[in-house]
Amino acid sequence: MRVVIVTESFPPDVNGVAHCAQQTARHLVRRGHDPLVVAPAVAGATDTHPDIDAPCPVARVPSLPLPGYPQVRVALPSRRLAAAIAAHRADVVHLASPFVLGVRGMAAATRLGLPAVAVYQTDLAGYARTYMGAGEGAAWRRLRAVHGAADRTLAPSTAAARDLETHGIGRVRLWRRGVDTVRFRPDLRDHTLRRELAPDGELVVGYIGRLAPEKRVELLSGVCGLPGIRVVVVGDGPSEPALRADLPGARFLGRRTGDDLARIFASLDVFAHTGPYETFCQTVQEAMASGVPVVAPAAGGPLDLVDHRRTGLLVPPDDTTALRDAVASLAEAPALRAAYGRAGRAAVEGRTWEAVGDELIGHYLEVLRERTAVAA
Repeated sequence: MRVVIVTESFPPDVNGVAHCAQQTARHLVRRGHDPLVVAPAVAGATDTHPDIDAPCPVARVPSLPLPGYPQVRVALPSRRLAAAIAAHRADVVHLASPFVLGVRGMAAATRLGLPAVAVYQTDLAGYARTYMGAGEGAAWRRLRAVHGAADRTLAPSTAAARDLETHGIGRVRLWRRGVDTVRFRPDLRDHTLRRELAPDGELVVGYIGRLAPEKRVELLSGVCGLPGIRVVVVGDGPSEPALRADLPGARFLGRRTGDDLARIFASLDVFAHTGPYETFCQTVQEAMASGVPVVAPAAGGPLDLVDHRRTGLLVPPDDTTALRDAVASLAEAPALRAAYGRAGRAAVEGRTWEAVGDELIGHYLEVLRERTAVAA
């Protein structure tokens, strides 16, 4: 198949949308298909950038940084998108978290008579609440427009699928994300790194992800106050200056990727995720693959990933006290942490990108068959 992946983000961006688009393209190539990625241009980067590792051609469209959040690029109107889809002679258009560029990709697919599979990945209504205090209705109207026009919408979790269906979006199927269980694994635990992070032998509690308002990383302030605990924060974003003040004693390591990131994951004692708007939450899955017990909000994607009191603990969203108490309970129970870590690793061992990539190809083929049947 010839597949065009229209994505709102692609490496060197570091986020769930970019990572999933890259892994999807890589798997399609491995299976003998012919993908093309269309993504916003990134300032100062080319497609030979060492962080990209692009498995296929990448067509970049003009973009601008999002005001107040320059790490996020927003695509500008351009004829390059439709021209790229047509020139590639696509069989299927894959829309990764469509909202700006993806809306135009859906319009181009419709004009060219091509089937489109839309992958829902970002809780844009939740982001609207966080950044604007309103605008949820407008976000859902835009999501309904693009997903309603797609032949199929793929949701990453049961909570996300329910949200889509509740807001009038049909033809929804479940498609979870994969995890690299070779890169993320427990035996990468690094005692030298642990001594650097916690020289007095403290329990290391880590958050890994973007540092942005919707991630609610400031909820870790209560954990910072626990005796014998060292909070480690990995990532970058506009909230970093405020978080350095909100989380006294925390170690900020900046953005990390690849094997370096995997070593940090495996060296944690507890992984604490704080954001309530995750449609999936890849970092939770990577922590589980690393054999690390998880504390996460009982909302969105973590509801599917974390088996409460077996692989980790789920706590009420936006509750600093509940988060602190959950971490404290694990700090006092090393045998329980080890048991949760082993169970978490076992739970994700079959969720490889190869397995979920084959599921995705199955969705493409079903959509193509449905189009053929309608045409006949």
